[in-house]
Amino acid sequence: MARWLFKEEPETYSFADLQRDGQTTWTGVTNALAQKHLRAVKKGDLVFFYATGKIKAVVGVAEVIGDPSPDPTDDSGKCVAVTVKPLRALAKPVTLATVKADPAFASWELVKQARLSVMPVPDALWERVEALAQG
Repeated sequence: MARWLFKEEPETYSFADLQRDGQTTWTGVTNALAQKHLRAVKKGDLVFFYATGKIKAVVGVAEVIGDPSPDPTDDSGKCVAVTVKPLRALAKPVTLATVKADPAFASWELVKQARLSVMPVPDALWERVEALAQG
């Protein structure tokens, strides 16, 4: 099982929306590196839901419930999408400022490539985010 971080504008689709809907298909990812990561996502993988915009924080955990498939919003047929379901909101959101202040995250794409919308989360960093979310 791999672990990932997916970013979304909460004004477009929030973690609360995902909880309400029960699942969603993650579409509209066009960046080449983000698409490469999305193609590597598998059913059963875990995902940190990162709210961009004014929030800039990891706010929840989701699970991938389907392997990558063609993105129905992509007319070119080149992009893939995956379906996720919510597992839980984090007890305390983990802000980008908190991540940037922690040397453990210095080499993570969230810090180095801030605009990347899909990225892997190494196990040690996943555990660190989970610990920070507990306070």
